[in-house]
Amino acid sequence: MSAVYLLLLLVPTISAQTFRFGACPTPKVQSNFSLQLYLDKWYEIEKLPASFARGQCIEANYSVRKDGTIRVLNSQVVGGKREFLEGTAVVPDPHEPAKLGVAFSYFTPYSPYWVLETNYTNYTIVYSCTDILRIFHVYYAWILARSPSLPPETVHYAKQLLTDEGINISKMTPTYQNCGNI
Repeated sequence: MSAVYLLLLLVPTISAQTFRFGACPTPKVQSNFSLQLYLDKWYEIEKLPASFARGQCIEANYSVRKDGTIRVLNSQVVGGKREFLEGTAVVPDPHEPAKLGVAFSYFTPYSPYWVLETNYTNYTIVYSCTDILRIFHVYYAWILARSPSLPPETVHYAKQLLTDEGINISKMTPTYQNCGNI
């Protein structure tokens, strides 16, 4: 099968994602990352498009399982109801703990989940990128917070960091976070 034909087959899948031609950028990640400090609830403040996250009031909650893997419990409000999706995160290389892998099915490989920067108490900046046949890459970026909102200057700082690392954020959009008790 030619690469062009494969690319045409993938277009519907990637249309709800952010992609660019060429290899993934390789931004710097958080030095001295502490998974223990990172655990617990994060609210999505802004993101690049992702087909799996089209709802409102998106949250992620991280906790350690007995087997040492990280339970990832994502939720979003769709049609007035909160939906949940559980996955697993691992740290493939203990020497680079800020580079996690996340999967939401036993049948899919782990996708990169790189913590570029966090202060653990207010905000985190996360990046994920996967090369497709070295022709193009599909990537995501998130600005998350411990509360449903962040000061505009923190959001601006996070976007500038992503841009400085060579990540195109022109399609980044805010996430609505006012769903009440849903």
